[in-house]
Amino acid sequence: MPETKSTPHTHTSTSTKADNLPASVISSSTSQEIYDVVVVGAGPIGLATAIGLRKRGIENILVIDQTRAFRQIGQTLDLLPNGLKALKHLDPNAYEEVKKTGLGLLNPKQSNDQETVEPNQKQQPLKSSPQWAYKNLKGEIINSISLSFDDWLQDYGEGRVSISWYNLQTTLRQLLPPDLVKANHRCINVVNEPEKGCVRIDCVGDTGIEANPYAYWTDGQKNNEMQHQNSDIPPQELATKSIRAKLIVAADGINSTVRRLLYTDTQYHNFARPEYSGFAAIFCREITEVPKELWTKLEEDFFQGSTLITITNDEKSGNSVCINNIRIILYYRPTGELGYIIHLALPLDSLQGKFESSLIDLALQELEKAGFPDALKQLVRMSPPANMQQRPYYIHRASILDSLQVSNPTDLNPEANPAKIPPAWSVGRIVLVGDAAHGMPPFMAQGANQGLEDALVVTTLIAKITEENNWDNLQTIAKAFKKYEHLRRPLIAYVQEATLQRSPHSSDKEWEDYSQQIYRRNFDQVIEAL
Repeated sequence: MPETKSTPHTHTSTSTKADNLPASVISSSTSQEIYDVVVVGAGPIGLATAIGLRKRGIENILVIDQTRAFRQIGQTLDLLPNGLKALKHLDPNAYEEVKKTGLGLLNPKQSNDQETVEPNQKQQPLKSSPQWAYKNLKGEIINSISLSFDDWLQDYGEGRVSISWYNLQTTLRQLLPPDLVKANHRCINVVNEPEKGCVRIDCVGDTGIEANPYAYWTDGQKNNEMQHQNSDIPPQELATKSIRAKLIVAADGINSTVRRLLYTDTQYHNFARPEYSGFAAIFCREITEVPKELWTKLEEDFFQGSTLITITNDEKSGNSVCINNIRIILYYRPTGELGYIIHLALPLDSLQGKFESSLIDLALQELEKAGFPDALKQLVRMSPPANMQQRPYYIHRASILDSLQVSNPTDLNPEANPAKIPPAWSVGRIVLVGDAAHGMPPFMAQGANQGLEDALVVTTLIAKITEENNWDNLQTIAKAFKKYEHLRRPLIAYVQEATLQRSPHSSDKEWEDYSQQIYRRNFDQVIEAL
Protein backbone atom coordinates (compact mmCIF):
# COMPACT_ATOMS: atom_id res chain seq x y z
CA MET A 1 0.00 0.00 0.00
CA PRO A 2 1.45 3.42 -0.90
CA GLU A 3 2.17 5.60 2.09
CA THR A 4 0.35 8.93 2.34
CA LYS A 5 1.13 11.85 4.60
CA SER A 6 -1.39 13.80 6.62
CA THR A 7 -0.66 17.09 8.36
CA PRO A 8 -2.09 18.75 11.46
CA HIS A 9 -5.06 20.92 10.66
CA THR A 10 -7.83 22.97 12.15
CA HIS A 11 -11.45 22.70 11.11
CA THR A 12 -11.87 23.45 7.40
CA SER A 13 -15.22 21.83 6.56
CA THR A 14 -18.33 20.66 8.35
CA SER A 15 -20.43 17.53 8.12
CA THR A 16 -24.05 17.82 7.03
CA LYS A 17 -25.09 14.61 8.78
CA ALA A 18 -24.82 14.17 12.54
CA ASP A 19 -23.21 11.10 14.03
CA ASN A 20 -25.61 9.06 16.11
CA LEU A 21 -24.07 9.71 19.53
CA PRO A 22 -26.24 9.55 22.68
CA ALA A 23 -27.41 12.87 24.06
CA SER A 24 -25.88 12.03 27.45
CA VAL A 25 -22.34 12.52 26.12
CA ILE A 26 -22.86 16.11 25.01
CA SER A 27 -21.07 19.06 26.67
CA SER A 28 -19.03 22.09 25.56
CA SER A 29 -15.41 23.20 25.05
CA THR A 30 -13.31 25.72 23.11
CA SER A 31 -10.23 23.95 21.71
CA GLN A 32 -10.06 24.00 17.90
CA GLU A 33 -7.18 21.69 16.88
CA ILE A 34 -8.47 18.55 15.19
CA TYR A 35 -6.43 15.34 14.96
CA ASP A 36 -7.05 12.84 12.23
CA VAL A 37 -7.20 9.98 14.76
CA VAL A 38 -7.14 9.85 18.54
CA VAL A 39 -6.52 6.42 20.05
CA VAL A 40 -7.95 6.02 23.55
CA GLY A 41 -5.84 3.51 25.49
CA ALA A 42 -2.06 3.17 25.44
CA GLY A 43 -1.98 -0.55 26.02
CA PRO A 44 -0.40 -2.84 23.40
CA ILE A 45 -3.43 -2.74 21.07
CA GLY A 46 -3.78 1.05 21.15
CA LEU A 47 -0.05 1.51 20.58
CA ALA A 48 0.01 -1.05 17.77
CA THR A 49 -2.88 0.82 16.14
CA ALA A 50 -0.94 4.09 16.34
CA ILE A 51 2.18 2.45 14.91
CA GLY A 52 0.14 0.99 12.06
CA LEU A 53 -1.41 4.37 11.29
CA ARG A 54 1.98 6.09 11.17
CA LYS A 55 3.36 3.32 8.98
CA ARG A 56 0.56 4.18 6.55
CA GLY A 57 1.46 7.86 6.59
CA ILE A 58 -1.16 9.09 9.06
CA GLU A 59 0.92 11.17 11.45
CA ASN A 60 -1.63 13.65 12.81
CA ILE A 61 -2.60 11.30 15.64
CA LEU A 62 -2.56 11.15 19.42
CA VAL A 63 -2.69 8.30 21.95
CA ILE A 64 -4.13 9.05 25.38
CA ASP A 65 -4.35 6.90 28.50
CA GLN A 66 -5.79 7.38 31.97
CA THR A 67 -2.76 5.98 33.81
CA ARG A 68 -0.75 8.53 35.79
CA ALA A 69 2.45 7.00 34.45
CA PHE A 70 3.47 3.85 32.61
CA ARG A 71 4.06 1.37 35.39
CA GLN A 72 5.27 -2.21 35.46
CA ILE A 73 1.90 -3.96 35.67
CA GLY A 74 0.04 -6.69 33.82
CA GLN A 75 0.35 -10.40 33.18
CA THR A 76 2.46 -12.36 30.74
CA LEU A 77 0.97 -12.67 27.25
CA ASP A 78 1.46 -15.33 24.61
CA LEU A 79 1.71 -13.78 21.16
CA LEU A 80 0.71 -16.62 18.86
CA PRO A 81 1.06 -16.95 15.07
CA ASN A 82 -2.05 -14.95 14.19
CA GLY A 83 -1.12 -12.04 16.44
CA LEU A 84 2.49 -11.97 15.26
CA LYS A 85 1.40 -12.14 11.61
CA ALA A 86 -0.94 -9.20 12.19
CA LEU A 87 1.83 -7.23 13.90
CA LYS A 88 4.22 -7.93 11.04
CA HIS A 89 1.66 -6.57 8.57
CA LEU A 90 1.08 -3.53 10.78
CA ASP A 91 4.78 -2.71 10.84
CA PRO A 92 7.65 -5.15 10.20
CA ASN A 93 9.95 -3.15 12.46
CA ALA A 94 7.50 -3.39 15.36
CA TYR A 95 7.29 -7.14 14.77
CA GLU A 96 11.08 -7.51 14.91
CA GLU A 97 11.40 -5.42 18.06
CA VAL A 98 8.65 -7.32 19.87
CA LYS A 99 10.07 -10.66 18.81
CA LYS A 100 13.53 -9.64 19.97
CA THR A 101 12.22 -8.46 23.33
CA GLY A 102 10.06 -11.54 23.87
CA LEU A 103 12.66 -14.09 22.86
CA GLY A 104 15.30 -12.25 24.87
CA LEU A 105 13.18 -12.38 28.01
CA LEU A 106 11.83 -15.89 27.55
CA ASN A 107 13.28 -18.41 29.96
CA PRO A 108 11.25 -21.61 29.63
CA LYS A 109 12.48 -22.81 33.01
CA GLN A 110 10.93 -19.84 34.80
CA SER A 111 7.19 -19.20 34.76
CA ASN A 112 5.71 -15.75 35.16
CA ASP A 113 4.46 -14.68 38.56
CA GLN A 114 1.25 -13.17 37.25
CA GLU A 115 -1.30 -14.83 35.03
CA THR A 116 -0.74 -17.47 32.39
CA VAL A 117 -3.09 -18.93 29.82
CA GLU A 118 -3.94 -22.55 29.39
CA PRO A 119 -2.22 -24.83 26.88
CA ASN A 120 -4.02 -25.03 23.57
CA GLN A 121 -2.13 -27.27 21.18
CA LYS A 122 -2.52 -30.92 20.34
CA GLN A 123 0.08 -33.31 21.70
CA GLN A 124 3.27 -33.29 19.64
CA PRO A 125 6.01 -35.92 19.36
CA LEU A 126 8.67 -35.58 22.03
CA LYS A 127 11.09 -32.79 21.13
CA SER A 128 14.12 -31.29 22.79
CA SER A 129 12.33 -27.95 23.16
CA PRO A 130 10.50 -27.17 26.41
CA GLN A 131 6.90 -28.32 26.60
CA TRP A 132 3.93 -27.17 28.65
CA ALA A 133 2.22 -30.41 29.63
CA TYR A 134 -1.53 -30.72 30.11
CA LYS A 135 -2.27 -33.72 32.36
CA ASN A 136 -5.19 -35.53 33.93
CA LEU A 137 -5.54 -36.30 37.62
CA LYS A 138 -3.44 -39.45 37.19
CA GLY A 139 -0.53 -37.46 35.76
CA GLU A 140 -1.08 -38.79 32.24
CA ILE A 141 -0.42 -36.35 29.41
CA ILE A 142 -3.57 -35.33 27.54
CA ASN A 143 -1.94 -32.65 25.41
CA SER A 144 1.18 -30.54 25.39
CA ILE A 145 2.29 -27.25 23.92
CA SER A 146 5.76 -26.37 22.75
CA LEU A 147 7.32 -23.22 24.19
CA SER A 148 9.68 -22.94 21.22
CA PHE A 149 9.34 -20.17 18.65
CA ASP A 150 10.79 -22.44 15.97
CA ASP A 151 8.33 -25.28 16.59
CA TRP A 152 5.38 -22.95 16.08
CA LEU A 153 7.07 -21.42 13.05
CA GLN A 154 7.42 -24.85 11.47
CA ASP A 155 3.80 -25.81 12.18
CA TYR A 156 2.01 -22.53 11.41
CA GLY A 157 4.36 -20.33 9.40
CA GLU A 158 4.93 -18.03 12.38
CA GLY A 159 6.30 -18.44 15.87
CA ARG A 160 5.17 -17.94 19.44
CA VAL A 161 6.54 -15.35 21.87
CA SER A 162 5.86 -14.99 25.59
CA ILE A 163 6.24 -11.42 26.80
CA SER A 164 5.02 -9.47 29.79
CA TRP A 165 2.27 -6.94 29.16
CA TYR A 166 4.51 -4.13 30.39
CA ASN A 167 7.46 -5.13 28.23
CA LEU A 168 5.19 -5.36 25.19
CA GLN A 169 3.72 -1.95 25.98
CA THR A 170 7.18 -0.44 26.51
CA THR A 171 8.60 -1.92 23.31
CA LEU A 172 5.73 -0.54 21.24
CA ARG A 173 5.67 2.83 23.03
CA GLN A 174 9.34 3.37 22.27
CA LEU A 175 8.57 3.07 18.56
CA LEU A 176 6.39 6.20 18.73
CA PRO A 177 7.49 9.80 19.23
CA PRO A 178 7.11 10.56 22.96
CA ASP A 179 4.86 13.56 22.33
CA LEU A 180 2.26 11.35 20.62
CA VAL A 181 1.53 9.28 23.73
CA LYS A 182 -0.04 11.13 26.65
CA ALA A 183 -0.54 9.60 30.07
CA ASN A 184 -2.80 11.10 32.76
CA HIS A 185 -5.65 11.76 30.33
CA ARG A 186 -8.75 10.08 31.75
CA CYS A 187 -11.68 10.18 29.34
CA ILE A 188 -14.90 11.42 30.99
CA ASN A 189 -17.00 12.47 28.01
CA VAL A 190 -17.38 11.88 24.28
CA VAL A 191 -19.15 14.57 22.29
CA ASN A 192 -20.26 14.64 18.66
CA GLU A 193 -19.59 18.00 17.00
CA PRO A 194 -21.11 17.64 13.51
CA GLU A 195 -20.69 21.32 12.73
CA LYS A 196 -16.92 20.85 13.08
CA GLY A 197 -16.84 17.45 11.39
CA CYS A 198 -15.29 15.75 14.40
CA VAL A 199 -15.76 14.13 17.80
CA ARG A 200 -14.56 15.73 21.01
CA ILE A 201 -13.11 13.82 23.95
CA ASP A 202 -13.10 15.52 27.34
CA CYS A 203 -10.34 14.35 29.67
CA VAL A 204 -9.14 15.04 33.19
CA GLY A 205 -5.78 14.52 34.81
CA ASP A 206 -6.10 12.65 38.08
CA THR A 207 -3.53 12.01 40.79
CA GLY A 208 -5.39 8.89 41.93
CA ILE A 209 -5.03 5.39 40.54
CA GLU A 210 -8.06 4.29 38.57
CA ALA A 211 -9.04 0.78 39.66
CA ASN A 212 -10.40 -1.71 37.16
CA PRO A 213 -12.75 -4.31 38.65
CA TYR A 214 -12.92 -6.26 35.38
CA ALA A 215 -9.26 -6.91 34.58
CA TYR A 216 -7.19 -6.99 37.77
CA TRP A 217 -6.23 -9.62 40.27
CA THR A 218 -7.49 -8.53 43.69
CA ASP A 219 -6.79 -9.35 47.29
CA GLY A 220 -8.63 -7.94 50.30
CA GLN A 221 -6.64 -4.72 50.49
CA LYS A 222 -6.90 -4.02 46.78
CA ASN A 223 -10.61 -4.74 46.88
CA ASN A 224 -11.13 -2.06 49.54
CA GLU A 225 -9.12 0.42 47.48
CA MET A 226 -11.21 -0.45 44.42
CA GLN A 227 -14.48 0.29 46.20
CA HIS A 228 -13.13 3.66 47.26
CA GLN A 229 -11.54 4.71 43.97
CA ASN A 230 -13.62 3.27 41.19
CA SER A 231 -15.97 6.15 40.50
CA ASP A 232 -17.49 7.23 37.20
CA ILE A 233 -17.76 10.83 38.43
CA PRO A 234 -14.52 12.82 38.23
CA PRO A 235 -13.71 15.29 41.01
CA GLN A 236 -15.27 18.63 40.12
CA GLU A 237 -12.13 20.57 40.93
CA LEU A 238 -10.10 18.85 38.19
CA ALA A 239 -9.57 20.86 35.02
CA THR A 240 -11.05 19.39 31.85
CA LYS A 241 -8.99 19.20 28.68
CA SER A 242 -10.76 18.66 25.37
CA ILE A 243 -9.28 16.89 22.35
CA ARG A 244 -10.91 16.72 18.93
CA ALA A 245 -10.45 14.15 16.20
CA LYS A 246 -11.96 13.10 12.91
CA LEU A 247 -11.94 9.49 14.14
CA ILE A 248 -11.70 7.87 17.57
CA VAL A 249 -10.27 4.36 18.00
CA ALA A 250 -11.27 3.10 21.46
CA ALA A 251 -8.66 0.59 22.63
CA ASP A 252 -9.23 1.20 26.34
CA GLY A 253 -9.75 -2.38 27.45
CA ILE A 254 -12.59 -4.50 28.73
CA ASN A 255 -13.66 -1.78 31.18
CA SER A 256 -13.79 0.68 28.28
CA THR A 257 -14.89 4.17 29.26
CA VAL A 258 -15.70 4.98 25.64
CA ARG A 259 -17.95 1.94 25.33
CA ARG A 260 -19.72 2.87 28.55
CA LEU A 261 -20.29 6.44 27.37
CA LEU A 262 -21.63 5.26 24.02
CA TYR A 263 -24.15 2.74 25.32
CA THR A 264 -25.18 3.60 28.90
CA ASP A 265 -28.12 5.84 28.00
CA THR A 266 -29.25 3.90 24.95
CA GLN A 267 -31.23 0.75 24.17
CA TYR A 268 -27.92 -1.09 24.48
CA HIS A 269 -27.30 -0.12 28.09
CA ASN A 270 -27.05 -3.80 29.09
CA PHE A 271 -23.87 -4.00 27.01
CA ALA A 272 -22.21 -0.85 28.34
CA ARG A 273 -20.21 -2.86 30.90
CA PRO A 274 -18.75 -6.33 30.57
CA GLU A 275 -20.68 -9.42 31.60
CA TYR A 276 -19.33 -12.05 33.98
CA SER A 277 -18.24 -15.01 31.86
CA GLY A 278 -19.06 -17.69 34.44
CA PHE A 279 -15.36 -18.43 35.02
CA ALA A 280 -12.88 -17.17 37.59
CA ALA A 281 -9.34 -17.71 38.83
CA ILE A 282 -7.81 -18.27 42.25
CA PHE A 283 -4.11 -17.46 42.38
CA CYS A 284 -1.32 -18.13 44.88
CA ARG A 285 1.77 -16.09 44.00
CA GLU A 286 4.20 -18.43 45.71
CA ILE A 287 4.72 -21.06 48.37
CA THR A 288 8.31 -20.85 49.53
CA GLU A 289 8.52 -23.94 51.75
CA VAL A 290 7.13 -27.24 50.49
CA PRO A 291 7.85 -30.37 52.59
CA LYS A 292 10.24 -32.76 50.89
CA GLU A 293 7.72 -35.61 50.93
CA LEU A 294 5.04 -33.51 49.24
CA TRP A 295 7.47 -32.11 46.71
CA THR A 296 8.64 -35.63 45.82
CA LYS A 297 5.02 -36.70 45.31
CA LEU A 298 4.26 -33.71 43.06
CA GLU A 299 7.44 -34.27 41.05
CA GLU A 300 6.83 -37.98 40.54
CA ASP A 301 3.12 -37.73 39.76
CA PHE A 302 2.91 -34.45 37.83
CA PHE A 303 5.97 -32.27 37.18
CA GLN A 304 8.22 -35.10 35.98
CA GLY A 305 11.01 -32.68 35.15
CA SER A 306 8.78 -29.91 33.80
CA THR A 307 8.46 -26.50 35.41
CA LEU A 308 5.02 -25.57 34.06
CA ILE A 309 2.05 -27.93 33.89
CA THR A 310 -1.73 -27.86 33.85
CA ILE A 311 -3.65 -30.52 35.78
CA THR A 312 -7.31 -31.05 34.98
CA ASN A 313 -10.15 -33.45 35.58
CA ASP A 314 -10.63 -33.72 31.81
CA GLU A 315 -10.34 -37.25 30.48
CA LYS A 316 -9.10 -38.49 27.11
CA SER A 317 -10.69 -41.47 25.37
CA GLY A 318 -9.32 -42.27 21.94
CA ASN A 319 -9.30 -39.07 19.92
CA SER A 320 -11.84 -37.30 22.13
CA VAL A 321 -11.51 -35.36 25.36
CA CYS A 322 -14.26 -34.87 27.92
CA ILE A 323 -13.94 -31.23 29.01
CA ASN A 324 -14.77 -30.35 32.61
CA ASN A 325 -14.69 -27.08 34.48
CA ILE A 326 -11.67 -26.95 36.77
CA ARG A 327 -7.95 -27.01 36.20
CA ILE A 328 -4.88 -25.95 38.13
CA ILE A 329 -1.71 -24.53 36.59
CA LEU A 330 1.39 -25.34 38.64
CA TYR A 331 4.74 -23.66 38.13
CA TYR A 332 8.00 -23.36 40.00
CA ARG A 333 11.05 -21.17 39.68
CA PRO A 334 14.71 -22.23 39.73
CA THR A 335 14.96 -20.64 43.18
CA GLY A 336 12.43 -23.17 44.45
CA GLU A 337 9.23 -21.13 44.92
CA LEU A 338 6.09 -22.86 43.71
CA GLY A 339 2.82 -21.19 42.74
CA TYR A 340 -0.50 -22.05 41.15
CA ILE A 341 -3.54 -20.66 39.35
CA ILE A 342 -6.89 -22.44 39.54
CA HIS A 343 -9.35 -21.78 36.70
CA LEU A 344 -12.90 -22.85 37.44
CA ALA A 345 -16.56 -22.29 36.65
CA LEU A 346 -18.09 -20.46 39.58
CA PRO A 347 -21.11 -18.24 40.34
CA LEU A 348 -19.89 -14.70 40.84
CA ASP A 349 -21.55 -14.30 44.22
CA SER A 350 -19.66 -17.31 45.59
CA LEU A 351 -16.37 -15.50 44.85
CA GLN A 352 -17.31 -12.08 46.18
CA GLY A 353 -15.84 -11.27 49.56
CA LYS A 354 -13.44 -14.23 49.43
CA PHE A 355 -9.85 -13.28 50.28
CA GLU A 356 -6.88 -14.81 52.04
CA SER A 357 -7.97 -17.83 54.14
CA SER A 358 -11.54 -17.83 52.82
CA LEU A 359 -10.13 -17.99 49.29
CA ILE A 360 -8.06 -21.02 50.25
CA ASP A 361 -11.18 -22.66 51.71
CA LEU A 362 -13.09 -22.00 48.49
CA ALA A 363 -10.30 -23.49 46.38
CA LEU A 364 -10.17 -26.61 48.55
CA GLN A 365 -13.94 -26.99 48.39
CA GLU A 366 -13.92 -26.91 44.59
CA LEU A 367 -10.93 -29.26 44.28
CA GLU A 368 -12.63 -31.70 46.63
CA LYS A 369 -15.87 -31.65 44.61
CA ALA A 370 -13.89 -32.29 41.41
CA GLY A 371 -12.01 -35.24 42.89
CA PHE A 372 -8.50 -33.77 42.77
CA PRO A 373 -5.79 -35.84 44.50
CA ASP A 374 -4.73 -35.23 48.09
CA ALA A 375 -1.26 -33.97 47.12
CA LEU A 376 -2.74 -30.99 45.28
CA LYS A 377 -5.19 -30.23 48.09
CA GLN A 378 -2.33 -30.44 50.60
CA LEU A 379 -0.39 -27.91 48.52
CA VAL A 380 -3.33 -25.52 48.51
CA ARG A 381 -3.71 -25.85 52.30
CA MET A 382 -0.12 -24.64 52.63
CA SER A 383 -0.79 -21.44 50.68
CA PRO A 384 0.21 -18.29 52.62
CA PRO A 385 -3.08 -16.34 52.98
CA ALA A 386 -1.34 -13.06 52.17
CA ASN A 387 -0.27 -14.48 48.80
CA MET A 388 -3.81 -15.31 47.67
CA GLN A 389 -5.60 -13.37 44.95
CA GLN A 390 -8.76 -13.86 42.92
CA ARG A 391 -10.10 -12.65 39.62
CA PRO A 392 -13.47 -13.10 37.93
CA TYR A 393 -13.22 -13.21 34.14
CA TYR A 394 -15.49 -10.94 32.10
CA ILE A 395 -16.59 -10.86 28.48
CA HIS A 396 -18.15 -8.63 25.83
CA ARG A 397 -20.01 -11.23 23.81
CA ALA A 398 -19.69 -11.05 20.05
CA SER A 399 -22.32 -13.62 19.13
CA ILE A 400 -26.06 -13.05 19.20
CA LEU A 401 -26.60 -16.70 20.05
CA ASP A 402 -24.36 -16.37 23.10
CA SER A 403 -26.82 -13.91 24.58
CA LEU A 404 -30.13 -15.22 23.27
CA GLN A 405 -31.81 -18.55 22.75
CA VAL A 406 -33.53 -17.86 19.45
CA SER A 407 -36.93 -19.46 18.99
CA ASN A 408 -38.42 -16.85 16.68
CA PRO A 409 -36.59 -15.08 13.82
CA THR A 410 -38.05 -11.75 14.93
CA ASP A 411 -36.03 -12.13 18.14
CA LEU A 412 -32.95 -11.27 16.07
CA ASN A 413 -34.29 -7.82 15.27
CA PRO A 414 -32.35 -5.32 17.43
CA GLU A 415 -35.37 -2.99 17.59
CA ALA A 416 -37.63 -5.82 18.80
CA ASN A 417 -35.14 -7.18 21.31
CA PRO A 418 -32.57 -4.45 22.08
CA ALA A 419 -31.68 -5.77 25.53
CA LYS A 420 -30.31 -9.05 24.13
CA ILE A 421 -28.74 -8.14 20.78
CA PRO A 422 -25.11 -6.98 21.10
CA PRO A 423 -24.57 -3.49 19.66
CA ALA A 424 -22.32 -2.57 16.76
CA TRP A 425 -18.64 -1.96 17.42
CA SER A 426 -18.85 1.54 15.99
CA VAL A 427 -21.00 4.63 16.41
CA GLY A 428 -20.45 7.37 13.86
CA ARG A 429 -16.80 8.36 13.98
CA ILE A 430 -15.95 6.07 16.91
CA VAL A 431 -14.84 2.44 16.62
CA LEU A 432 -14.09 -0.10 19.37
CA VAL A 433 -11.14 -2.50 19.05
CA GLY A 434 -9.59 -5.24 21.16
CA ASP A 435 -11.04 -5.94 24.60
CA ALA A 436 -13.23 -2.82 24.39
CA ALA A 437 -15.14 -4.59 21.62
CA HIS A 438 -14.86 -8.26 22.56
CA GLY A 439 -12.89 -8.92 25.76
CA MET A 440 -12.91 -12.52 26.96
CA PRO A 441 -11.21 -14.89 29.44
CA PRO A 442 -7.56 -15.80 28.67
CA PHE A 443 -7.94 -19.56 28.26
CA MET A 444 -7.06 -19.62 24.55
CA ALA A 445 -4.52 -16.78 24.75
CA GLN A 446 -6.39 -14.84 22.08
CA GLY A 447 -7.17 -11.51 23.75
CA ALA A 448 -4.04 -9.65 22.63
CA ASN A 449 -3.75 -11.64 19.42
CA GLN A 450 -7.27 -10.81 18.27
CA GLY A 451 -6.70 -7.21 19.30
CA LEU A 452 -3.68 -7.02 17.00
CA GLU A 453 -5.84 -8.38 14.19
CA ASP A 454 -8.40 -5.63 14.92
CA ALA A 455 -5.61 -3.05 14.74
CA LEU A 456 -4.50 -4.32 11.33
CA VAL A 457 -8.00 -4.23 9.86
CA VAL A 458 -8.91 -0.82 11.30
CA THR A 459 -5.64 0.86 10.28
CA THR A 460 -5.97 -0.54 6.76
CA LEU A 461 -9.49 0.86 6.45
CA ILE A 462 -8.55 4.24 7.93
CA ALA A 463 -5.65 4.44 5.47
CA LYS A 464 -8.16 4.08 2.64
CA ILE A 465 -10.24 6.89 4.09
CA THR A 466 -7.07 9.01 4.09
CA GLU A 467 -6.09 8.11 0.52
CA GLU A 468 -9.51 9.16 -0.75
CA ASN A 469 -9.70 12.19 1.57
CA ASN A 470 -13.02 11.01 2.97
CA TRP A 471 -12.60 12.37 6.50
CA ASP A 472 -15.88 14.30 6.18
CA ASN A 473 -17.84 11.56 4.41
CA LEU A 474 -19.82 9.88 7.19
CA GLN A 475 -21.28 7.30 4.82
CA THR A 476 -17.79 6.18 3.79
CA ILE A 477 -16.65 6.05 7.41
CA ALA A 478 -19.72 4.03 8.43
CA LYS A 479 -19.16 1.65 5.52
CA ALA A 480 -15.53 1.15 6.50
CA PHE A 481 -16.36 0.37 10.13
CA LYS A 482 -19.17 -1.98 9.09
CA LYS A 483 -16.69 -3.81 6.86
CA TYR A 484 -14.35 -4.13 9.87
CA GLU A 485 -17.11 -5.61 11.97
CA HIS A 486 -18.42 -7.85 9.19
CA LEU A 487 -14.95 -9.34 8.81
CA ARG A 488 -14.07 -9.61 12.48
CA ARG A 489 -17.25 -10.45 14.42
CA PRO A 490 -17.81 -14.02 13.11
CA LEU A 491 -14.22 -14.97 13.89
CA ILE A 492 -14.39 -13.40 17.36
CA ALA A 493 -17.62 -15.29 18.05
CA TYR A 494 -15.84 -18.52 17.09
CA VAL A 495 -12.85 -17.74 19.32
CA GLN A 496 -15.10 -16.82 22.23
CA GLU A 497 -17.01 -20.06 21.88
CA ALA A 498 -13.75 -22.04 21.93
CA THR A 499 -12.61 -20.02 24.94
CA LEU A 500 -15.76 -20.63 26.97
CA GLN A 501 -15.64 -24.32 26.08
CA ARG A 502 -12.15 -24.17 27.64
CA SER A 503 -10.37 -25.40 24.48
CA PRO A 504 -11.24 -26.91 21.10
CA HIS A 505 -9.38 -30.15 21.58
CA SER A 506 -12.32 -32.46 22.20
CA SER A 507 -11.26 -34.16 18.95
CA ASP A 508 -8.31 -34.05 16.57
CA LYS A 509 -10.52 -32.74 13.78
CA GLU A 510 -11.85 -29.94 15.96
CA TRP A 511 -8.31 -28.87 16.82
CA GLU A 512 -7.22 -28.97 13.19
CA ASP A 513 -10.20 -26.81 12.22
CA TYR A 514 -9.32 -24.33 14.95
CA SER A 515 -5.66 -24.19 13.90
CA GLN A 516 -6.63 -23.62 10.29
CA GLN A 517 -8.99 -20.77 11.12
CA ILE A 518 -6.82 -19.06 13.73
CA TYR A 519 -3.14 -19.80 13.18
CA ARG A 520 -2.80 -20.60 9.48
CA ARG A 521 -4.76 -17.72 7.97
CA ASN A 522 -3.24 -15.80 5.09
CA PHE A 523 -3.18 -12.15 6.17
CA ASP A 524 -2.43 -10.94 2.66
CA GLN A 525 -5.86 -12.27 1.76
CA VAL A 526 -7.37 -10.59 4.82
CA ILE A 527 -6.03 -7.23 3.64
CA GLU A 528 -7.15 -7.86 0.07
CA ALA A 529 -10.69 -8.47 1.37
CA LEU A 530 -10.74 -4.90 2.63
